[in-house]
Order: sequence, then C-alpha cells, then structure tokens
Amino acid sequence: MTCQLFAVCFDASEPLRLARFWSGVLGWEMVDDPHDGIMLLPSDDTGFRIRFLPSQDRKAGQNRMHFDLTSTSLEDQQQTVTRSLGLGARHIDIGQTPEDGHVVLADPEGNEFCVIEPGNKFLADCGFIGALACDGSQEVGYFWSEALGWPLVWDQDQETAIRSPHGGPKITWGGPPVAPRTGRNRLHFDLAPSTDGDRQTEVDQLLSHGATRTDAGQGELGAVAMTDPDGNEFCVLTPR
Repeated sequence: MTCQLFAVCFDASEPLRLARFWSGVLGWEMVDDPHDGIMLLPSDDTGFRIRFLPSQDRKAGQNRMHFDLTSTSLEDQQQTVTRSLGLGARHIDIGQTPEDGHVVLADPEGNEFCVIEPGNKFLADCGFIGALACDGSQEVGYFWSEALGWPLVWDQDQETAIRSPHGGPKITWGGPPVAPRTGRNRLHFDLAPSTDGDRQTEVDQLLSHGATRTDAGQGELGAVAMTDPDGNEFCVLTPR
C-alpha cells in the first residue's frame, strides 16, 4: 500500500502572484484551493498538481528542490527563458559555468528553476517538466521510492531518481554532500492516501520506511505533518 503524490506545494508570500507566474510558464489551469491558496492542474502526464499556500516565512538560502524544464531546441529553450523573464523571473548565479547549457532562473519569490538545453539524454522521454531535482541522500531516494511505489530509474554513485510507472517527471536526488538546512523548506510534497487505504495505515507505513511525525503545522487543517529521512517536511492530507 502506497500514498499518491497529490501535489508539490510552494509556501508563498503572495500565492496568487506566484500561481499566475507558474501558470503562465507551464500553461496549466489555475483554480482555487480549498485552504486559502491557489492550485494548478496539469495539462499533460505530470500526474501531480502544484499548490501555492500563504506563508509568513521568508525564503532563506537555496531551495532543496527545483523544477528542471526541458527544451526541444535552442530556440525552444530561449522561448521558455524569454517567457519566464516576461512573467517576472530573473537570471541567478548558483555556481554554473559558461560551459553549462542550462539556464538558471528564479521565480518572483526567488525559487530556483532550470531551463535545460536540448539533447539532455536523461530527460529525453520526459515532458516539459522533466524533473523535480532535489538535494538529498541515497537513503531519501530509497524512502520515496517505497513511499510512492515508484521504481528507481537511476541509482549510481549515491545519486538516485524515481519515476511514476505512468510517466511524468522524474524526481532526482543528487547524493552527498547534502547542503545543510537553512530553515523550513519552501517546497514540500503533499501526499494523499491511496483509494484502497485509510490515512492512518499509510502514515504507519511511512513511519516504518523511516519518516518522522512532527508537530509542525503545514498550514492545512487536518493534515498529518511528517519529515522524510533527510528532514524534509511533507504532509499526508485528509482523504479527498
């Protein structure tokens, strides 16, 4: 029995503004979220939603996860960059070199994302969101493979990646050294119990895989707040 990845959730100072940005970049429909936020619905095989919930916390340091957007050509890559800049993104330097083919940007609230150059073999069969790239250990990659029931599609040199059997983006972890935490993560996973299971059973399963239950609120009434083996926050939502 496994949970479903319901959404990737952004903590946002201005949820509506951030949702409009990502809706414009991705071309996803924007709808109201029942918990005072905004949600984007995928228009492809991504398989999860993107949520934007209000938060008073300011971003501190580089995020532990970011989106890698794919390109079909150099012209397509430039069009994505130009569209993103027009919607409020900016170029940032996180140590990339002039030889790197990808373009590193930040959204209006400073959340990093990359526009990957064409010809990237690792993301060749993925859609526009090629990957959710995470800073994390091999252990946490194994944990999320078990938690979601997604097979490992990469496991070399302590770097791991998983992908849904139904396709969509890969979720990757870069292995050591893992950057130290600089406060609460701005992005986290929202999980939903599977259709044939109850939430408590699945929470118990997550605990057995190495998760920890916490008292930290996630801004949503009734959600079970937990952390994975690397200390990253996530929520198990009430059945919908």
